[in-house]
Amino acid sequence: MKPRAATRPTRASPRRTLAFLAFALTLALARAPSAHAAATGTAKAAAAVSPRCVPSALNRSAVLPGGTGLTVSPLPGSYSASPDTQISLLGAAPRALGGVRVRGSRSGAHRGRLRGYSQRDGASFLPSGAFAPGETVTVAGRVRTNAGTRSFSFRFLVAHEDTLPYKRNVASAREPTTVQHFRSRPDLLAPALQLLARAPQAAAGDIFATAQHGPQVLGPMILDEAGKLLWFDPLAHGMEAADLRVQRYGLQPVLTWWQGYAPEQGFGVGEEVIMNSSYRQIGRVRAGNGLKADLHDFRITPAGTALLTVFDPLSCDVSSARGPRTAAVTDSGFQEIDISTGLVRREWHSIDHVALGDSYSNPRTATAVWPFDYFHINSLDTPSPATLLISARNTSALYELDALSGRVLRRIGGKHSNVPVAPGAGTGFQHDATVLPDGAISVFDNGADPKIHSQSRGLLLALSATAGETVITQYLHPTALSAGSQGSMQVLENGDVFIGWGAQPYLSEFSASGALLFDARLAGRYESYRAYRFAWTGAPAQPPVAVSLAPKRGGPVTVYASFNGDTRTTAWRVFGGSSTHSLSLLAAAARTGFETAIATPKRARFVLVQALDQTGRVLASSKAVASTVG
Repeated sequence: MKPRAATRPTRASPRRTLAFLAFALTLALARAPSAHAAATGTAKAAAAVSPRCVPSALNRSAVLPGGTGLTVSPLPGSYSASPDTQISLLGAAPRALGGVRVRGSRSGAHRGRLRGYSQRDGASFLPSGAFAPGETVTVAGRVRTNAGTRSFSFRFLVAHEDTLPYKRNVASAREPTTVQHFRSRPDLLAPALQLLARAPQAAAGDIFATAQHGPQVLGPMILDEAGKLLWFDPLAHGMEAADLRVQRYGLQPVLTWWQGYAPEQGFGVGEEVIMNSSYRQIGRVRAGNGLKADLHDFRITPAGTALLTVFDPLSCDVSSARGPRTAAVTDSGFQEIDISTGLVRREWHSIDHVALGDSYSNPRTATAVWPFDYFHINSLDTPSPATLLISARNTSALYELDALSGRVLRRIGGKHSNVPVAPGAGTGFQHDATVLPDGAISVFDNGADPKIHSQSRGLLLALSATAGETVITQYLHPTALSAGSQGSMQVLENGDVFIGWGAQPYLSEFSASGALLFDARLAGRYESYRAYRFAWTGAPAQPPVAVSLAPKRGGPVTVYASFNGDTRTTAWRVFGGSSTHSLSLLAAAARTGFETAIATPKRARFVLVQALDQTGRVLASSKAVASTVG
């Protein structure tokens, strides 16, 4: 989905705002885990300065010392923990953990319970109540290891969280020419798509996108190889969707996407949806620790966990980055969720690992309503069990993380790159970084807002220990598109590249050598945060739909048939008669798109349709409907 104002590096995003009085009373504790002495300051001084949110040492490890084998979150020494956080203890069987004690410096001892992960490699301590903003929390306990029982302890500080006021999305004027209209499904006002180019060499597979920011109904949609609609799921007004894709959940292919509310500051407040091939919802994944799932990325792992991005605006003194002392910062990162239990296995915050000064955003304009969006995570990839690769828009850098400790191992691009960047290889405000099987990295390079490249591009980058970061191939749209936000690049199995141009409403496929094979444009003001091409077999649980229209002066009827989401139908049969119990075959026709118009040779009072696959097998039948005068 489009990070609207977050595409402007001068702005950022908030989540929860602390009441002013509570903020003033707890300010001093937020300055440091042991800063009780600061509480003697006056209320006037407290109101003039936001609390500290950056830890004293960056890029600490989440692995506890002393041979415990535990990886924990919140991160020891962090200032960014949510008041609603759970304590995640990863790396030991739940039964090996014991004696866990949790105490807040203001709220006192916290009762709670340990609940194990379904992977049986750890547990979360779930406090019975929330922590106080600004207080220091001490966690202690024991863990049995092969070398004997080990004690552990660590501390973190609870953040003062900031919230942006809810801004209701106001429906814009309808634009009839930008949407498709179907007689059989008048509720599906899916965006129209203009096919600009399609070569015979284009790859097989359906196209997955999300209709966003348009004038009418929004939602996830699937298009066939030629760009014709296959499936659309209209969302309630005020809701948006992003990042529709095919993943595997257990042994089955599934559709996943984010849906929720998208503040104008450019992140998501929502949840992740998992749907099977019958378009039945089989799961919803929510962020934990009081946060909401962000729209930027969602990955299901073979272990039954999910990685998802989160944004968490914090009240923060940003004077160290030459910003205001009374302001806020948008912290962003990711969580790993145990899908089965909903527990948070781990949580990573950018503010614990990357300096505010690494940003290309402007801190001077930061306020409580528009925090300093200094990092803006927008993609997650797991190239190996030992590492993760993330992309941060507002530092123009990619980060290779140690999967166990969470520490940044390498910075690729940005102000402090560990990798030499060859001329022409540098990215600007990029999205969707993915490590390919050969070690190359694919990335959508926006290069815009502010504009630093003449046009946006898809890039394949090679990382060499000697030559550094080198461009293998760049993919440019013939109309020199410049996308100030969003975008994706997918390398297909045959070597082609499929690009969603984000804020520019184009979907394109290129050959490995850069020849344009497919190009289409969403109508009007519609956009799609990302776009993909996948193989997909849709077998809807809901039956097809038929509408029968008879001419006013008599004669045969025209039947309109559709089967939302079905990818198997190749032909239709129409049955009709004087009652629903006396229907005979009237006509047959090949499927011509989402909706097929079928002329019948004679008038019938009632009709139904059957959907047929390429072998002539009946897939499903509609309800019998009465013909209406049209």
